[in-house]
Amino acid sequence: MQISDLEPEQADTVQQVAALLVRGFATQAPRAWPTMADARQEVQESFGPDRLSRVARNDRGTALGWISACQQYDGHVWELHPLVVDPAHRRQGIGRALVTDLEARVRERGGLTLWLGADDESAQTTLGGVDLYPDVCAHLAAIRNLREHPYTFYQRLGFVIVGVLPDANGFGKPDIFLAKRLVPPPAVQLPDR
Repeated sequence: MQISDLEPEQADTVQQVAALLVRGFATQAPRAWPTMADARQEVQESFGPDRLSRVARNDRGTALGWISACQQYDGHVWELHPLVVDPAHRRQGIGRALVTDLEARVRERGGLTLWLGADDESAQTTLGGVDLYPDVCAHLAAIRNLREHPYTFYQRLGFVIVGVLPDANGFGKPDIFLAKRLVPPPAVQLPDR
C-alpha cells in the first residue's frame, strides 16, 4: 500500500474515492454522501488551497482509503474530514496509516492540533437516541460504544473526546468532537489562574 496526494487530474482515482464515500458511509451516516454527485463534490472541495487530500492505493493503483483535512485557526488547528476505508479492506491498518500520514503532513505545515467530529446518527453510542440536556457533560463522561462507532478507533490513535454537540443532526443525533495534540507543549510556564 502507498499513500500519496490525491490530485484533481487523477480522474479515475477521484471517481474511486467518491464511490468509497458513498459505500463507506451508507450504513453509519447515510445522509453524508448519498449520491455519487455529493461524493464527487466533497472530493473536489478537498483540492482547495488550505486542504490536504491523501489516498491509500494498493499496488495496482486501486483506492483503498482516503483522508482529507482543512486548515483552521490560522493553521494551528486542522479538521480531519473525512476518513473512509473501503469496507472490504477495513481492520487491516489502512485507516490508522492514513491518520498517521495526515498527522505528519499537518505537523509539516505547523499544525498543533488535529480535530474531528464523529456523528452518531444511528444510536451507536450511549449519546445517540437520547436527550443529552440538561446535563450534557454527565452523558459525555459516561459514553460507551454500543455498535462499532468510530470514536474508539480515534481514541486508540491518541485522540481524546473534547466535547459533544447535542442534536447536531436532529434530535438524539449528536456530533462527538475528538482532538489530538500533534507536537509537545512548549517548555514555557503558563500563567496560573
